[in-house]
Amino acid sequence: MTNNLKWKIGLVLVIVALACIFAYPPFDILDKNGNVWMPGRLKLGLDLKGGMHLVLRVDTSKLDEESRKDAAERALEVVRNRIDEFGVSEPSIQLQGRDKILIQLPGITDPERAKEIIGRTALLEFKLVETDPEKRKENPEAYEEKTLDDETLWLEKSTPLTGAEIKTAYMGMDSIGSPDVRLEFKSKGAKIFSKITGDNIGRRLAIVLDGKVHSAPVIKTKIPDGNAQITGQFTAEEATDLAIVLKAGALPAPLVIEEDRTVSPSLGKDSIEKGVKAAIAGSILVVAFMAIYYMFAGIVANLALCLNLIILLAALSLFRAALTLPGIAGIALTMGMAIDANVLIFERIREELNIGKTLGAGIIAGYKKAFLTIFDSNLTTLITGIILFYVGTGPVRGFAVTLSIGIIISMFTAIVVTRVVFDLMTLRQKITRLKMLRFIKETHIGFIGKRKLAYALSIIFILLGIGSFFMKGEDGRLGIKKNFGIDFTGGTLQHFRFNDPVEINDIRASLKAIGLGSAIIQQDKNEPRDIIVRSYSEKFENISRKLKEDFKDNSFEIISTDIVGPAVGKDLRFRAVIAILLSLVGIGLYVSYRFEPKFAVGGIVALLHDALVSVGALAITGREISLPVLAALLTVIGYSINDTIVIFDRIRENMKLKAKSDFASLIDHSINQTLSRTFLTSFTVFLVLLALYFLGGEVINDFAFVMLIGVITGTYSTIFIAAPIIVDWPGKKKKRG
Repeated sequence: MTNNLKWKIGLVLVIVALACIFAYPPFDILDKNGNVWMPGRLKLGLDLKGGMHLVLRVDTSKLDEESRKDAAERALEVVRNRIDEFGVSEPSIQLQGRDKILIQLPGITDPERAKEIIGRTALLEFKLVETDPEKRKENPEAYEEKTLDDETLWLEKSTPLTGAEIKTAYMGMDSIGSPDVRLEFKSKGAKIFSKITGDNIGRRLAIVLDGKVHSAPVIKTKIPDGNAQITGQFTAEEATDLAIVLKAGALPAPLVIEEDRTVSPSLGKDSIEKGVKAAIAGSILVVAFMAIYYMFAGIVANLALCLNLIILLAALSLFRAALTLPGIAGIALTMGMAIDANVLIFERIREELNIGKTLGAGIIAGYKKAFLTIFDSNLTTLITGIILFYVGTGPVRGFAVTLSIGIIISMFTAIVVTRVVFDLMTLRQKITRLKMLRFIKETHIGFIGKRKLAYALSIIFILLGIGSFFMKGEDGRLGIKKNFGIDFTGGTLQHFRFNDPVEINDIRASLKAIGLGSAIIQQDKNEPRDIIVRSYSEKFENISRKLKEDFKDNSFEIISTDIVGPAVGKDLRFRAVIAILLSLVGIGLYVSYRFEPKFAVGGIVALLHDALVSVGALAITGREISLPVLAALLTVIGYSINDTIVIFDRIRENMKLKAKSDFASLIDHSINQTLSRTFLTSFTVFLVLLALYFLGGEVINDFAFVMLIGVITGTYSTIFIAAPIIVDWPGKKKKRG
């Protein structure tokens, strides 16, 4: 055994041991009572655990220049204090940009209450009431008019005491058992309160919260101990929430909801079950195919695949990455793509054995020749993964993290781990032959001669897609309003699940009464209890309130809510365009560096072709472009170049071996040589995507659909677009020499 092999074995064993330590257990282990017995290593994203994702903008438009400077930082601290008092486990609260606050609250069960507590300004003021009309006439500008239970009050505009002096606040009970809010002032506030009450016995002191008078009791005696109370028709929950916001302090400026994504725990649980089921089904299909098609080599690849999953889970745990539903899709996709490298290696080994090399020599040559192709193809996909992480948010970032880490790990398991196993088996002469099936025999198809027909078919389909993209929808909408989801247009998408099936016309009549008759209403064909309402109005808060009024006998649960402000939608559209352009430029530059500029042109044209065909398929089938769909489009771009690079690599190799061949014939020969690998690598990923499409649930259905279209069109464009463009690219036509 060589020192090099010993070193590799040691490295693999160490990584396997560390992976098992960091990956176990990936999820919470529960006891027989359903309590967590051993916490899992992986954190679950909001789309799996349920919870709320908020982006709030601190509106500093009415503040002076000095007060604007640190308003966001002060608002962040107030929000953090309120959430801490609210009692959410593992919240994430951070500044985003100059004036935005990103909030993630996992596992929350009452999102509306949370938003009320977080966004309430909570400016508490104590103001004296002036009942003498003569004094008001003398200085009318010193007073303001307010109402309390239909009674008109005149308050002094000056505010001798505010909520900034509150030390603590809590819910209490008054003499008749009604909830109220008890206040205790700091030392300075207690002195001010003592003076106010001592100097104004017999006058009324109004307690004003966010401009509304809650009570105006008569001061009967001096209160020196710094205690006060706010009475009103509170419920216990309202009094508790008011105490929370008063204790945390007032916001320096109003908060405006820019983005609100809420998922109920029940939908999260359903998503986990469907996502895991799809991932397992896809993995089983791939494992079965590899074992049948490549026999012993396939079993080795499957062992590497299992190790790939363990290391991936360990890496996600180590980086404290949250597992999202697109992340589960990313794991399943990584499993399919990990097989690609094995297919490239095994097919190379087959070629070396076919020319008469021994098994040992064939394995060495196969790995050596496949390495650069694997490296190039995976690096281009990694480029799109990094860009996707940069422009993505929430679950999309989770997908990008999973995909990027998975690519790196799959290269290690395919190139190092499987090689160690083969070296050990051949060294000890456990295997002397490597049997494999072969579905696609040696072919001599003239692909280049059919390129003009392929160009025409592609142009026709792309034009159909563009036409469908700009056609009117059933509701009369055009262009961006019809084809783009609220991620890019802004708006509200609410998913309601009623106890009993409802009629869509009854829902429309209910919303029409509040001026939202133009809202788009959809009913799940498989589940008539599920209603999805999409609106561009700012009155989205009225929707659930109105439905509660009109459907009192048929209660519902809000399964999910997506609210995206126009500014956020515009920003996401811009970032989506930048992401696609950066991906194309990055891939183009890398292919130019590794091959020739005209190869890069062929690759980029093929990628644009795949993106346009995929978008056209979305438009034709009436699906919307959302953030997960953008993730799929970028992944299609990254994955599609994989097959292209396989052919480019063989063309470059044949340019050296067959220097005097006609260039078009050389390319035809290269495509035919790699045809088996092209279809096999696409087929393994296709199996996984089929499982995601049929079993993954509604949330990742559009993602899986785009990927399915992308894999099909990517295989087609590799053969009929990318390679032929190299032939048709302007330049001197000559034999290679």
